[in-house]
Amino acid sequence: MTSLQTRLGSLSTERIQGIRRGIEKESLRALPTGGLALTPHPAALGSALTHPKITTDFSESQVELITGVHSDAESCLAELTEIHQFTYRSLRDVGNGAGNEMLWVSSMPCGLPTDETIPLARFGSSNVGRAKSVYRMGLGHRYGRRMQTISGIHCNWSLPGVTSEEYFALIRNFRRHAFLLMTLFGASPAVCSSFVEGRQHDLQTLAEFTRYMPYATSLRMGRLGYQSDAQSSLAVSYNSLEGYGASLQDALTRSYPAYEAIGIQNPGGDYNQLGTTLLQIENEFYGTIRPKRVIHPGERPLHALRERGVEYVEVRLMDLDPFVPVGITAATTRFIDVFLLHCLMSDSPPDSPQEIAALARNQHKTAARGREPGLMLERNSGEVALTDWGLEVIGQCVPIAAAMDSALGGTLYADAVAAAMRSMQNPDTLPSARVLAAMDADFNNSFVGFVREQSAKTQAHLLALPFSADQQARYVAMTQHSIAEQKRIEASDSMLFEAYRQNYVSPQRLGV
Repeated sequence: MTSLQTRLGSLSTERIQGIRRGIEKESLRALPTGGLALTPHPAALGSALTHPKITTDFSESQVELITGVHSDAESCLAELTEIHQFTYRSLRDVGNGAGNEMLWVSSMPCGLPTDETIPLARFGSSNVGRAKSVYRMGLGHRYGRRMQTISGIHCNWSLPGVTSEEYFALIRNFRRHAFLLMTLFGASPAVCSSFVEGRQHDLQTLAEFTRYMPYATSLRMGRLGYQSDAQSSLAVSYNSLEGYGASLQDALTRSYPAYEAIGIQNPGGDYNQLGTTLLQIENEFYGTIRPKRVIHPGERPLHALRERGVEYVEVRLMDLDPFVPVGITAATTRFIDVFLLHCLMSDSPPDSPQEIAALARNQHKTAARGREPGLMLERNSGEVALTDWGLEVIGQCVPIAAAMDSALGGTLYADAVAAAMRSMQNPDTLPSARVLAAMDADFNNSFVGFVREQSAKTQAHLLALPFSADQQARYVAMTQHSIAEQKRIEASDSMLFEAYRQNYVSPQRLGV
């Protein structure tokens, strides 16, 4: 690890202080019964199209809360808490009968209705709004709507002075070591049986309406989650921006027979999807981490990356922690800081199709069996125990945490790494194990019963926190501005939607 130590020595205090992070958190709106709320996105939360902090993800019932960019974990989580407070108050105060709704605190969904009953998110009548809804219609046709109701936390992260080449080196190492984050922070070992009704699966029956895997860490990141036969045919390389761009370009422009059969429009003229290509748009590509760039209005993400390079990475494999009011702790975000620096500072050889396939197998093993004693993962054409490999990586994070604490003061980063070490050595303390233990102790092994209770506790906790008149006024103003902005966009449209769609999915807009 000499190279890691050498690179760490070149990491200045100013660069460490320049780390920036933000959080995007998805949650389903659920009823007190533990079923999915089928009401529209509450008007009190503003326009899902234009609100900077509160939107929807796949479903009209799936709220997404978005922080700004922050220089420390505390301020990031303080903003996330504030957004939650306004959201809960709006759910309580709405006059459409949804006043008893709460945010579901697990990544795996609440009790779900039939697939076609799950409401797609709606973004108004503008071309950009319609395109967002048609994209989601396509996701429903391609993968089923139930799969899309899985929720997670996405962590956006950047460090000053990192080139695109270095970000891709980070991404390669992140993918190699992603099993560690899934093991430490995975919190979805069980699901409601409604999620897998009519589907093939390997889950075991724990109770009448609960399915699980006894050693699972994150079923969300396993075969039940964001997986598809079509995407499994993609061996996207992260060896360079050019290679990554070429892989995505191919998937965004290559027609896929199963999606051709669905068609772009049905005979009545309603849209089924944005296109028949393997990916409709860039965001359809599911990965544990993504290279990202802030885009200009109307710009394609791939074009932005090719034109201006990688600006930050988006970590996409974090489960909601049901024991934590906003789903993630400051200690967890600090461990992610250290982990990403480890990925950046360590040697990162090029990936290969063989390694990419092995990493996929490691991910599935960890998701389904990560706490299984003696579980082996693939590494360098051999095998290594998950626990040994995980402890090795955490050990390498110790000097990085020391450098962080030296630059920022205190011992919070060392504490976060020490906590991870203890968790790895005591698998019964991991969130996935704690979820199963809590279900067994107090809820007759009912997944819905446990999460419903945790969701109600979370709702009560966040509603009881102080929320000033100034805070309320600021969020109400954001809501009103977002509604006005959506109306402005709708009034300014002059192009027919079909022309807009064809232009947006045109290969020419992907850059070269």
